[in-house]
Amino acid sequence: MVLSESILNLKSRRVKTLSLFGRDFEKLLVEAVDDGLSVLGDSAKQAIYYHLEKSFNVKKEEIPSRMTAFTQAIENIFGVGANFVEILIMKKLQEKVDGPFKLNESEKFGFTQYVSEAKRAFQEKSMIKTVAELVECDEEPKTEA
Repeated sequence: MVLSESILNLKSRRVKTLSLFGRDFEKLLVEAVDDGLSVLGDSAKQAIYYHLEKSFNVKKEEIPSRMTAFTQAIENIFGVGANFVEILIMKKLQEKVDGPFKLNESEKFGFTQYVSEAKRAFQEKSMIKTVAELVECDEEPKTEA
């Protein structure tokens, strides 16, 4: 394979990989929301999803792409108790992203900023893992002369 073809091949795999990172994170986020709400009980969780969809037009699967609307809906539903629900979700998300990530402790982080930072950390960890896998796959076996 010519070097330029190899570079183009790597670039196309990188673009595909980056789009997979986004989908993978969205799946993790929906799972974290689901797990966080499950702490309230299954009936409560189902009632919250119903209320989110009917009153706020936010479907469960749309939560990752509509974080601001989701956050406003949770704050509207729970009032001052929304912080408790957000913390439950953040803890579940941290578990799913596989450990803590950097937060500037001098800044006040809101729920949406926390989710953005979790996404950045997830993508960074995934990229490092993928690059290592690509390097392993693209290395040609050494032949002895």
